Amino acid sequence: MSANRLGAAASAYLRSAAHQPIHWYPWGPEAFAAARAEGKPVLLDIGAVWCHWCHVMDGESYEDPAVAELLNRDFVCIKVDRDERPDVDTRYQRAVQVLTQQGGWPLTVFLTPDGEVFYGGTYFPPDGKYGRPGFRTVLASVLEAWRDRRPQVDAQARAIRRVLDRQPETRGAGEPAPGILDDAVDGMLRVFDPVHGGFGRQPKFPHPAALSLLLSRWWDEPRPEIRAVVERTLDAMADGGIHDHLGGGFHRYSVDAEWIVPHFEKLSYDNSELLRVYLDAYASFGTARYADVARGVVRWVREVLADPEGGYGASQDADVGLDDDGDYFTWTRDEAAAVLSAEELDLAAAYYDIGTAGEMHHNPAKNVLHVATPLAAAAARLGYEDDVAAKLLGSAEAKLRAARERRTTPFVDRTRYAGWNAMMASALLRAGAVLDDRWAEEHALRTLSRLRAEAPEGDAVAHTPAGGGGLVDDQVQVAAAALDAYEATGDDGWLEWAERIMERVWREYRDPDAGGLFDRARTGSGEGLLPAGIKPIEDAPAPSANGVAAIVCGRLHQLTGGDEWQARTAELLGAFAGRAGDLGLHAATWLLALDRQLKPATHYVVTGAGDNPEAAQMHRAALATFAPRRAVQRVTPETAQRRTLPRAVAAMAGRGPRAIGYACIGAACDAPAESLAAWRAALSARNPRIRFEAPSP
Repeated sequence: MSANRLGAAASAYLRSAAHQPIHWYPWGPEAFAAARAEGKPVLLDIGAVWCHWCHVMDGESYEDPAVAELLNRDFVCIKVDRDERPDVDTRYQRAVQVLTQQGGWPLTVFLTPDGEVFYGGTYFPPDGKYGRPGFRTVLASVLEAWRDRRPQVDAQARAIRRVLDRQPETRGAGEPAPGILDDAVDGMLRVFDPVHGGFGRQPKFPHPAALSLLLSRWWDEPRPEIRAVVERTLDAMADGGIHDHLGGGFHRYSVDAEWIVPHFEKLSYDNSELLRVYLDAYASFGTARYADVARGVVRWVREVLADPEGGYGASQDADVGLDDDGDYFTWTRDEAAAVLSAEELDLAAAYYDIGTAGEMHHNPAKNVLHVATPLAAAAARLGYEDDVAAKLLGSAEAKLRAARERRTTPFVDRTRYAGWNAMMASALLRAGAVLDDRWAEEHALRTLSRLRAEAPEGDAVAHTPAGGGGLVDDQVQVAAAALDAYEATGDDGWLEWAERIMERVWREYRDPDAGGLFDRARTGSGEGLLPAGIKPIEDAPAPSANGVAAIVCGRLHQLTGGDEWQARTAELLGAFAGRAGDLGLHAATWLLALDRQLKPATHYVVTGAGDNPEAAQMHRAALATFAPRRAVQRVTPETAQRRTLPRAVAAMAGRGPRAIGYACIGAACDAPAESLAAWRAALSARNPRIRFEAPSP
């Protein structure tokens, strides 16, 4: 029997705490009513099932009977899954950042019974270490203040709330101008690490939206220093320990500047955006290794996250126990030697730096696999021909992968969060086109069909299948994915669904006074800080909802010709133009929307009868290309009769059932291409690096 109220929770993270002796409440009015009735402060713990230090604090403190006795006697305790309730997490992260200038998970916050913050932090060890106060000491200090200095506590809570109410996004309006883009790109170049790639020092986060912006800028202005930033960063991440060389995909971030030692959790939304940028870089530069990295991400999604009926799990944990730190993913020299031949070990050790001294502090013998020596150099050192070395490395990787699969596998959270599922479906549709991966395309469409079936017409897209009010992230990401499905299939139903979603977003999430979209529908209800209006503009690290919404509105204008979408794009950009430039790297999604607004779009239109096989091949060729601000439309005579199209597109569709391709940038169009060969030549003229892949098995 559960010791608290979490045993029946939908969240895997909350259920994992059901056995704890703490009398946990889930977030909701019942907890705050109890705190008011008993006159107790609230302890709010926010974490995630993939969070290493959350598990550590659970084991050290929340499973300690003495700590539990104190908490149950003197506090009302609430546990929140940040993936399930990002709206709660966002507000309380901001409050703790006001106090400490730091945030993260676990987030440990002390509240009044009305949900106002008066003290907080992140991880607290049970007794002071790591330069942090001990949790028992913190609890004693909080209780002393609550009982003996209540006016001071209330004053602190009011002061924090005043700061939160003056968030800069509420006064961020400005004129969307090209200089904002120029300054942001220059700022990214200044913080680029030319030695190790990426931005800043340590810890290192991937920032895929910033790389996408730089890729777009390079396409328009092929400055070698911009290409160098993109390639150096993608190469360094692909080489580094942040990349799972055996299982595919990427860990969340690197604790060091060299990308070697990661936090080992693997999140769906990180991998969807990294998959997209590696695909676009491959389509832009023709670098075969980027396609290989992308195939590895797809393999990890297929083998670990994908639900056969459609949908993707949220994350894969880093660890399997409290004393573990990525042990599933790392290797001692002896562990590698136990499964490899002597030749395989020598080559793998040289290539992946598998030595007797590893990189993990908790176990110095543990090695994080990373490319320390290029394969050709390792082969030359060991006296192998390149083809022999490649075969040896391939067999070594296969044996290491098989041995790793026999280990206890870190937990996979199977929760299907709508926004994250939409992001992954979009990325897999892109993989289907660029790599000609039919599984990726078909599964992405199955996922979006399932999302559409679970969101009855007229209702907001729910955050999870279990419900839980639709957040603006879910709405705009699903709308974006629906547009990708429309471009991939030519099925008008996807376009119409995207329009319906965005109409609802405009009614229910828009700030009618200052512009921009709130993260929650404008109900003004909820406990604690929930009624506070927050309009997300930063990529933190998932793409900002207002940036995605502006891109979606711009695409809807491009695909339908509707003037209302152009006006809405302009409003979303103007609402933040006074602030987004200052955020630079951290507002890259919004900057991509600004780029789409200010620069000419590329539009590929393929006409012809719905059953015309040459038109189908031309359509797939267009989808495989990269160009900034690109839209692809497959238009049939029936489509032209059934719906309103942009005037120019409607004119193209009037030529009958023959397969014809039209390539336009802005208002300038090439001569129509009336065969697959001519169409591929037209696409290749715009991007000589394009490759038309053979279909995958």
